[in-house]
Amino acid sequence: MDEETFERVRAVVASIPPGRVLSYGDVAELAGLRSARLVGRIMSEDTADLPWHRVLRSNGTVADHLRHRQLELLRAEGVLAQDGKIAMRHYRWTR
Repeated sequence: MDEETFERVRAVVASIPPGRVLSYGDVAELAGLRSARLVGRIMSEDTADLPWHRVLRSNGTVADHLRHRQLELLRAEGVLAQDGKIAMRHYRWTR
């Protein structure tokens, strides 16, 4: 994976406004990638300085090991979960 790919993913994640979310697949599409899994891999390595909490699974759930912190950060931005899920139709960012 090259640096340009990392930077495209980082740029998309950085552009998600507070109170909005994208799925890993959305980020992949906007970054010109074919794989949501690749986005997940990049994010696991290099997004500590980005609003990583705004990227979710396509069904609105979060990773179990990040659950509490991610939902807390989203709640602070007005993104509310119901039964542990974010309503993607309501909070998804559309450019």
